[in-house]
Amino acid sequence: MDLGIKGKMAVVAASSQGLGRACALELARAGCTVVINGRDPGDLEQTAGEIRSETGAKVIPIVADVETAEGQLALIGAVPQVDILVTNNGGPPLRDFRQVDRTALIAGVVGNMIAPIELIQRVIDGMVARRFGRIVNITSGSVKMPLAGLDVSSGARAGLTGFLAGVARSVAHANVTINFLLPGAFETRRLRSSIETAANRSGNNVEAVRASRKEAIPAKRFGDPSEFGAACGFLCSAQAGFITGQNLLIDGGAFPGVM
Repeated sequence: MDLGIKGKMAVVAASSQGLGRACALELARAGCTVVINGRDPGDLEQTAGEIRSETGAKVIPIVADVETAEGQLALIGAVPQVDILVTNNGGPPLRDFRQVDRTALIAGVVGNMIAPIELIQRVIDGMVARRFGRIVNITSGSVKMPLAGLDVSSGARAGLTGFLAGVARSVAHANVTINFLLPGAFETRRLRSSIETAANRSGNNVEAVRASRKEAIPAKRFGDPSEFGAACGFLCSAQAGFITGQNLLIDGGAFPGVM
């Protein structure tokens, strides 16, 4: 399917690995110039080379912290204009809420709510003026189904969702959309680290913990990042202009709700 975005310029935050990388790869496949981002120069250059090799697209790696003004300006300034923005950032570590102090609370809100909002503020007026814009925020399945220990992440990401709900409606007339992708358990480095941590805490075998988590998912498997990237690509497509303010949960059926 031709997504209709060949030649567009995309910025994908936190995209040297995992789900951010999957989104960047899909946008590159669609013919976009893609700015990718991370904090490790080695990982970032390797990812840029891999995406270029696979797609032939122009890929611009930017080492930056998206939580800072300097980092945001580096990302946005890497291309003449931003037509597509995918916000993403690592979440706070698993921690009992009783152990979360004020500093940790503020850091979580800055990373998972304030930074995405600031990035959007920097690009949205240009999108409105050009009558095209696609903004996709990678949040978490925990926005709909909170998980104990990820309370800071759940709260900050839910705050981002609520904040942008009204913004999405205010720019829809200009063919600018704002949507959210809510991942469940995907085969990423973060998932593997989470499983190892859980195994160490429980004293169980890593493979046993992995099998238990997989069994709890109706699809009986973890998601492939390429599936997530494909969903992101569609939400960024020309054909998705009538979809805005929506939360797309991609979790293999783990959330048991009707809506």
